[in-house]
Order: sequence, then structure tokens, then C-alpha cells
Amino acid sequence: MSDASLAAPPVKASPFHELEVLWVRHWNDQLFSFGVKRPEDFRFRSGEFVMIGLPGEDGGKPILRAYSIASPFWAEELEFFSIKVQDGALTSRLQKIVAGDSVLMGKKPTGTLVLDALTGGERLWLIGTGTGLAPWLSVARDPETYSRFKQVIVCHTVRNVADLAYRDFFSHEIHDDPLIGDEAKAQLTYYPTVTRERFETPGRITDRIKSGDLFADLQLPIGFSPNSDRVMLCGSMAMIKETGELLESYGLKEGSNAEPGDYVLERAFVG
Repeated sequence: MSDASLAAPPVKASPFHELEVLWVRHWNDQLFSFGVKRPEDFRFRSGEFVMIGLPGEDGGKPILRAYSIASPFWAEELEFFSIKVQDGALTSRLQKIVAGDSVLMGKKPTGTLVLDALTGGERLWLIGTGTGLAPWLSVARDPETYSRFKQVIVCHTVRNVADLAYRDFFSHEIHDDPLIGDEAKAQLTYYPTVTRERFETPGRITDRIKSGDLFADLQLPIGFSPNSDRVMLCGSMAMIKETGELLESYGLKEGSNAEPGDYVLERAFVG
């Protein structure tokens, strides 16, 4: 028998990175964020998502879900924003991670919430519900966003005031960002709405679009213009469907990586 016939079969490369958890922040009993060490060879476009998960219990297959990367393309660590589902196959376990633990991350980022999928315009609307805010944390910290658009509006709709994670970041902290702080201070507007508690801008974002309150609050002409407005959508299916129909009624056309358009949406995310 030859030595070659005794050689061990080649080890199949894993489709996942196993990454160290650097920190965890619990916003409330429904939401948390965490950061992981970025692999040196991992590249992505701001706004893309990737599969995140944990090894299966008792040797089972890994459990994975799509998560938007809440870091800009240049960041040295990767941040994620998640809901907590107590009986969820993944988040019932993921919410218990602590610094020093490991999580799995797919090697191939993808997604349509990227600047490449939009044609040129003057105003960029980033509209999200719940953890659908995550890609805006990435896009809003990308210098290209401010070079392509004169105004950037981050709209975040949640049920309760305590769910407005990153409120301080978009209201104040982003202005101190060493890379885009000055641009954000001049060009970025944060517009939160709350549906189940008293708040200065109450209700669903779709209702505030239809009533015209959104535009009045921001001192803008009522409605969206195909000539100037570009929109990204991420969040609940109901919001995406309703807002997409509203945008179409104003003449905006959906875009994609293959054919850029006036608005884009993302369905594959957690929460």
C-alpha cells in the first residue's frame, strides 16, 4: 500500500468564521447589540447583511439567521443589533453571549441596502422599524453617503420609547465621528416615531407619510419626488410593503444591485 493511499483526506474549509465577542450591550428586555472581532480578509459594502449564528446543540447543525452589519465598511470591528425571542431557536441563546464567547459568521456578505443600488438624488431616506435600524448605522457612517446626497434622513419607528436604541447616537454622538462627524452634523436628520406611547412624533411612519406630517415636521414639500428622493427600507414586512406602495404611487421605481433605482428594500434580516 502506498503512502499516498494512507494520507488523510483534505480538511474541508469551513463556510463560517468563528469570531470572538468583544462586547455586549442590552438596551432593554427586548433588544441587544454586540460586537465581534473582524476577520482581516472580510470585506463588505455598507448596508449589507451576513449570516450570524451559533453551533448546534448536541452536535447538531449550526443555527444561523441573517443580520445586517451595523458597522460601516471601514470599521475594525463588526457590530450587530438583535431582538430577543425567548423561545427563538437562535436568539434565545444568542442573547446570553458575553465578551469572550464565540459566534459564527458567514463569509459572504450580500444585500440590496447599498448605495450602488440607488441612482443619484438629493435626499436619502433611511426608513426602518425595530432592528431594521441596523443597516442605517452602517450607511450613515459611510463618507460616500454624504458625498452623494445633500440630506440624509434616518427614520426609526418602534413600539415604545425604550426601544429607540441608538437614539443618542443619531442625535448627538455621530457628530463626533472622526470621519464623517462634520458632514453628519450638517446633513443628517434623525426622525424617530413611537406607536404605543406618548411621543412628540407618534404613530407609524407610514401614517405620518400619508398624513403629510412627516414632511411638515421636516419642513419639506409633501410627498416623494423621483427627481430628488431616494429611499432605503428595512424592517417589518407590513411597513416595507405599505411604504413600497406609497413610493410607487409617487413614481419611484424599485432598484437592485443589477439595476439601480429610486428605492431599495431588504427582507432578509432578524427582527
